[in-house]
Amino acid sequence: MILSSRNEHKVRELAEILPGSELKALPAEVELPPETGVTFEENALIKARAARNATGEVVIADDSGLEVDLLDGRPGVYSARYAGEDATDGENLAKVLAELALADGAGPGGSGSARYVCAIALIDDSGEHLFRGTCEGRLVQDLRGDGGFGYDPAFVPDATGPDDGRTMAELDPAEKNAISHRGAAAGVLAAHLESTTG
Repeated sequence: MILSSRNEHKVRELAEILPGSELKALPAEVELPPETGVTFEENALIKARAARNATGEVVIADDSGLEVDLLDGRPGVYSARYAGEDATDGENLAKVLAELALADGAGPGGSGSARYVCAIALIDDSGEHLFRGTCEGRLVQDLRGDGGFGYDPAFVPDATGPDDGRTMAELDPAEKNAISHRGAAAGVLAAHLESTTG
């Protein structure tokens, strides 16, 4: 399978979640069109269709991001470029946290409920298939941990329990994959692949 991405974090994370599958990054010569969708599912399909058309192979593509309730769901599909097209993870995170701190209803220290969302598109000979996963939690202003990427150092997942204040960036990879939005979507994908291949 080809993952329609050159993001090494995503390739490694999905390869860990989908054991037994030979997951390859998108060939360098394949150009991806702009992500113009207004939902994660639309953007995942845009990337998957481009990879399928270019390679003819079974492809998967994901689009994922963060939705912050007090910011009306922002950054959403703009999560990777919220502070600008060439923004770093740190710049995107700083912008979201600054907006959250100023939002009406922000909790102690400028915290707020949020969720990670992941949509995975699979295109194979049977057609197009979509899988969705979420990870509920809250954003905090004090950044912790050096694992993960993106908004992980500020995101405390609900799934680890009310007494566990670790951020996603403080979890080991196995813990993160077990509860992450990408893990949830990939789990549904894996079940689908197993049911269709026997």
